[in-house]
Amino acid sequence: QVQLVESGGGLVQAGGSLRLSCAASGSIFRINAMGWYRQAPGKQRELVALITSGDSTNFADSVKGRFTISRDNAKNTVYLQMNSLKPEDTAVYYCYLRSVFVVWGQGTQVTVSS
Repeated sequence: QVQLVESGGGLVQAGGSLRLSCAASGSIFRINAMGWYRQAPGKQRELVALITSGDSTNFADSVKGRFTISRDNAKNTVYLQMNSLKPEDTAVYYCYLRSVFVVWGQGTQVTVSS
């Protein structure tokens, strides 16, 4: 059983920065990818950023150049550094892990005020 614990969400003004962390614990055989999705009110959940075990990354077009993703394999932790935040980045951010199965975090709220 794998659990994901997220931290780092909150309220920030437009132009500000936040750093999200997600630590995986439990019976992890192999992590193929970790990353972040987000869901704003009334919208579908969408990919924000993903990093694979080979350190390949994938970003939503809307966050390219503003967000970076990194991982600490020893700690089974993934980080999302969010800079130049915009009000449209406001959403619940969900950590994502893909092994032989998929695991989701409980979500952390990010609110960007204008």
